[in-house]
Amino acid sequence: MAKHKADIGIFGGSGFYNFLENIEEVSIITPYGAPSDNLFLSEVKGKKVAFLPRHGRKHSIPPHKINYRANLWAMKELGASRIISPCAVGILQKEIKPGDFVISDQYVDRTRGRVDTFYDGPIATHVSAADPYCVELRELAIQATNQNGVTCHKTGTIVVIQGPRFSTRSESKWFTQMGWSTINMTQYPEAHLARELEMCVVNVALGTDYDCGLVGNVEPVSHAEVMKVFAQNIEKLRKTLFTLIELIPEKRSKCKCGETLKHARFT
Repeated sequence: MAKHKADIGIFGGSGFYNFLENIEEVSIITPYGAPSDNLFLSEVKGKKVAFLPRHGRKHSIPPHKINYRANLWAMKELGASRIISPCAVGILQKEIKPGDFVISDQYVDRTRGRVDTFYDGPIATHVSAADPYCVELRELAIQATNQNGVTCHKTGTIVVIQGPRFSTRSESKWFTQMGWSTINMTQYPEAHLARELEMCVVNVALGTDYDCGLVGNVEPVSHAEVMKVFAQNIEKLRKTLFTLIELIPEKRSKCKCGETLKHARFT
């Protein structure tokens, strides 16, 4: 186990670590291979923070090729017990506008073939995913958006697709009809693996565009447009995340994330 160097871990897009100061860059090799990149350590609002660009610093790793287990294990090695997992998302419901934030409370997994557990045996371990996101961190994330004047949807279901392609119009229309809120390619298995390691995890989703099946009358999504809207809102996201970091208490009090494995095994 590495020396304790982080209280909070943040996964995010390439370049977000540019907002950090006095960065220490560390390399960690895990039992599951190398993480997406080195980890960037800094202090934010008096908290030790580790940042990892989930796609690598050059955005060279597509979502279906990310080594999610190595990424989460590296954060655990550094001592992080809380994970903040911001991401850009497509919008599936008209009440959500581009630039709005959604604090997801559920996900739907539509990926395939991704390695999504640390527990391959010999002890059978069945981790509940009924409430996949930490209730305490979700409350604090909502508070952080309010303090920064950000339009925030307090709940939402994020559907996670395999990628790297975007959805067909028929697929997107189906997701909308199911009532799901947003669409993304990385929340699964990232959020679940954090839960398996008894880490608190929260998703702060930034809506960048309307997905192509929404009422069938929006322009097809493009990566360029997604990045344009994301860039326009990055300062808003930075302020919200820094406020959230400041609000996170030293010890957990309102969640049971640290007891996830307590009822997951037959003994």
